[in-house]
Amino acid sequence: MNASATAQVPPSGRIVLLTTSHRVAPGLLSWPAWQLLHGADRVVCADPDHPQLPYLREAGVQVEEADPSAEQLVADCAATGSEGRTVVVLAAGTGGGPLTDGLARLAGSGRVSMPELELLPASYDLPGARLIDLVQVMDTIRAECPWSSTQTSESLIRYALEEVYELAEAVEEGDRRALCEELGDVLLQVVFHARIAEEDPEEPFSVDDVAGAIVDKLIRRHPHVFGEESADTAEEVREHWLRTKAEEKRRESVTEGVPLRQPALALAAKLAGRARTAGLDVPPPVEADEGVGRDLLELAIRAERSGVDPEAALRATARAYRDAIRESERSD
Repeated sequence: MNASATAQVPPSGRIVLLTTSHRVAPGLLSWPAWQLLHGADRVVCADPDHPQLPYLREAGVQVEEADPSAEQLVADCAATGSEGRTVVVLAAGTGGGPLTDGLARLAGSGRVSMPELELLPASYDLPGARLIDLVQVMDTIRAECPWSSTQTSESLIRYALEEVYELAEAVEEGDRRALCEELGDVLLQVVFHARIAEEDPEEPFSVDDVAGAIVDKLIRRHPHVFGEESADTAEEVREHWLRTKAEEKRRESVTEGVPLRQPALALAAKLAGRARTAGLDVPPPVEADEGVGRDLLELAIRAERSGVDPEAALRATARAYRDAIRESERSD
């Protein structure tokens, strides 16, 4: 009888758990969140260092630094009037913790007339927000890890090359899980090098400078997207890119900027591509009239003219050759 009567009592009041993202600047809350905060009967926050507190108080929101129990909040909601009160709890992160557990236990007991319970995200992560976490973690590792704190850009080069090769392998093998992991490893190298660069006494730069530079470059080299030029085909886009790049670099030779430390086949194909784009028909050098080197160079030039990446083609063939060796070993 009593349990049935209790179950029929309408909800009294409202408890709203307001969550925010630490990856969004404090004070950037949604309009429903601001409306709720200004209209609530009570706003409480257990964390005196919550990043939102100064901004809420500046906006005229009265926030109590208190850590009420679930029972106290439920009683507070029912304290006045038939409709009860609205109590907002400013939570940290996603809002889990002892309070939500306590409210769940009370609601499941059936012994208490519960207020309405609501979880309202006050701010949302934008795409790429986890990059902020990566930068923060890298800062901590650089400061506190005995190995990471001693690394230089020079000492990390071999790791960067290894990660790029592992990324290429994941792509060529179609391994989606490995692709995600290897992209993260390459991204780590970018953030690591940028973090080291901040410490340079003469020419420091940060990961924000790195990101800003590539954003500016992408906008400049895509006038058909961000400007008034037009491009309907991939070839027209490539022409835009090469023309803009040439204007920026003002190089004396088409070979400038080609890294000589890249794999030899890729280097040969890159040089052949630069020459072809410039309208130059340059035969292999006389001193390379004979030998394997000339044969490989000619193959690389032929592949580039045909739109084939000689490195990728050779890797695919080498992988097939590896499989054939393994098959031969099993058959023996």
